[in-house]
Amino acid sequence: MSWNIWALKKSPWVFHVNTGACNNCDIEIVNCLTPKFDVERFGIKLVGSPRHADALLVTGAVTAQARPRLEEVYRQTPKPCVVFAIGACACDRGIFHNSYHVVGPVDKIIKAIDPDAIIAYVPGCPPKPEAIISGVVKALAVL
Repeated sequence: MSWNIWALKKSPWVFHVNTGACNNCDIEIVNCLTPKFDVERFGIKLVGSPRHADALLVTGAVTAQARPRLEEVYRQTPKPCVVFAIGACACDRGIFHNSYHVVGPVDKIIKAIDPDAIIAYVPGCPPKPEAIISGVVKALAVL
């Protein structure tokens, strides 16, 4: 097992990216950081720069305005990088499926840049903090 994968499994640092969400998923992600759920017990830490992140937590259907920003943030993250699509909108555009300004779900945008990208899905509208934590832990256990 390479050093990067081992570090990612033991103490993943995550960077949160909002690509056009209604903020309900963002609130649930912040809720994961509170003492009630305490994601730091798994070594998961929210960082302020994509250059320090091992994983991206992406919320929202990707809008035309947010697409270049998501692509740039993904390029800035060290590889291997796991991308977590948090919520129904990030997984498959959710209620914004037929909206004119939505260019696609997260996996479509990331796979266009890097076909070998690792993408995990946490569905829900919004997903509960328990589901987010479970999804992250299970995805990292598979690596």
